[in-house]
Amino acid sequence: MNIYVGNLSFDATESDVRQAFEAHGTVSSANLIMDRETNRPRGFGFVEMPNDEEARKAISAINETEIAGRAVNVNEAKPREDRGPRGGGGGGGGGDRGY
Repeated sequence: MNIYVGNLSFDATESDVRQAFEAHGTVSSANLIMDRETNRPRGFGFVEMPNDEEARKAISAINETEIAGRAVNVNEAKPREDRGPRGGGGGGGGGDRGY
């Protein structure tokens, strides 16, 4: 089961998150989402647990408790929506075009 972990402290590490969930079962992976431009954490991440029963127990046990000093929101991750192509676009302003 894929689990969403939100409201994470920017000081939290993948190890912090993994340890919190490992207390309740086997963890396949723990990933914090990083900002592409600043390479800083965005305040949320995902934990993958292969056993659904352990995952549900972990969600119940960890939701609204603290990881790295901040209360987190934990629930089953929703499937990612296809947001279509991500292109540049937009000409942006700037410059005198002689109008």
